[in-house]
Amino acid sequence: MRQLEPKLEEWLAAVNAQIAQLKAAGFEATPVNARESLANLTRTFVEPGPDMAVADTLVTGGEYAVPVRVYQPVDAIEGAAIIYCHGGGHMAGSVSVYDPICRRVAAACQRPVISVEYRLAPENPYPAALNDLISVVRHLGTALDRKGIAHNGRWILMGDSGGGALCASASRLLQHQPHNIDAQVLIYPSLDYTMQTPSIEENGRGYLLEKEKILWYFQNYFQHAENPYQASPLHGEFTRNMPAALVVTAEFCPLRDEGVEYVRKVREGGANAEHLHFADMIHAFLNIENLVPEACGRVYRHVAEYLRGV
Repeated sequence: MRQLEPKLEEWLAAVNAQIAQLKAAGFEATPVNARESLANLTRTFVEPGPDMAVADTLVTGGEYAVPVRVYQPVDAIEGAAIIYCHGGGHMAGSVSVYDPICRRVAAACQRPVISVEYRLAPENPYPAALNDLISVVRHLGTALDRKGIAHNGRWILMGDSGGGALCASASRLLQHQPHNIDAQVLIYPSLDYTMQTPSIEENGRGYLLEKEKILWYFQNYFQHAENPYQASPLHGEFTRNMPAALVVTAEFCPLRDEGVEYVRKVREGGANAEHLHFADMIHAFLNIENLVPEACGRVYRHVAEYLRGV
């Protein structure tokens, strides 16, 4: 029998009551309130992250000069740096919103973290954000050299939700050429733009991220009659050259089954994949850390341990 974490159950009851009131009053979703909602949620439930050196710069060389923020933890170990893509359904989130999360990742993993301010829909629909990430992968070394930040030219792609989708999409493209990606870490990632997995229906209402909101995100992201199947990293080709993957899923997340299936396909394609599942969590639980600190701490520790073996 499935059992939601008790604090989440109580909190969701209040959230769902508030959502019902807003809908009854004629609430209309817009990019502005979607961005405000994620920012306010994270600000309310995630404390500031640990102190460390931080630098802002631009990664040039592609179609757009991509702003990034570089976190440099004390006593960083040698190895690949982490390129982090924030969540937000391709429409919300930012480097600023995810500052406390990226600081936690950098401190836990003892690696530099480069947080990407990729372009957002609907102002910049598909494939703008994906192109931004590919540009960062290809040209980040030059940007870090310009800032005098040490690196070895190898990267780990990490992202949650829509950011996980970007990382998996980039990995799908990069597997067909020599690449400098050592691994990818996907936290409750969005991997199937066709929305066909069973968990979309099972968990698509009442657990924070709802089916109708996911569809709205995708309608804003894909604006030029793209084929959602062809754009989905879950339905792409999987080869031995695919970067190894750690996929984190949550039982009450509508994207759960996409993550599970992705792990299976990466393994069947000949690359390595690991799966970390949280049986009592919902989507976006890293953004509500004060409610579920043990689960969030486990994610950071597990990612750090996984990357030590990469």
